[in-house]
Amino acid sequence: MDSRFAAYRDDLGLDPVLDFHSLRTSYVTHLIEDGWDALFVQQQAGHDHASTTSIYTCVSSDFRTRTLRRALDATVEAALKPVRRA
Repeated sequence: MDSRFAAYRDDLGLDPVLDFHSLRTSYVTHLIEDGWDALFVQQQAGHDHASTTSIYTCVSSDFRTRTLRRALDATVEAALKPVRRA
């Protein structure tokens, strides 16, 4: 599989650092970025422990930025809501 993947990669002019395992890492990363349940992702990767799956996750800086932005927006919104008194 590796040699066939390498041949396709080379024919397409892709970066030689890419290997067949890159597809596995990419698959896990895309599942996480698309919001799939962590247990599902762990099972898809065939890992016994979530900590093993986390090693393979390389979320993009765009995903990290969007996630942080959502958390910050929710915090600011909660802080700005008027206090309701009984």
